[in-house]
Amino acid sequence: MKHNVYVYIAVMAAVSFLIRVLPLTLIRKKIENRFLNSFLYYVPYVTLSVMTFPAILHATGSVWSGAAAFAAGILAAWFGFDLFKTAVTCCAVVAVLELILL
Repeated sequence: MKHNVYVYIAVMAAVSFLIRVLPLTLIRKKIENRFLNSFLYYVPYVTLSVMTFPAILHATGSVWSGAAAFAAGILAAWFGFDLFKTAVTCCAVVAVLELILL
């Protein structure tokens, strides 16, 4: 059984390495395609959003307080709050809603 775990880890390492190395070795010139450039530009932002959004909803006692904090954070950022004020606003919304919902 232990032998299989090491094989799985080796395969994961090889796949991860190839995904990172093959584009560097195969694509030598600048990418001219506008669609591909815009796609590659937004990949890190989409990845971060996909990992963060479920955590926002499920990190609180209820999904509703997480959703309300998410909405409050969007509004705070829209109105120009800095990151600290936005985070404090989200935490305050969660604290108040968790007290009410208990």
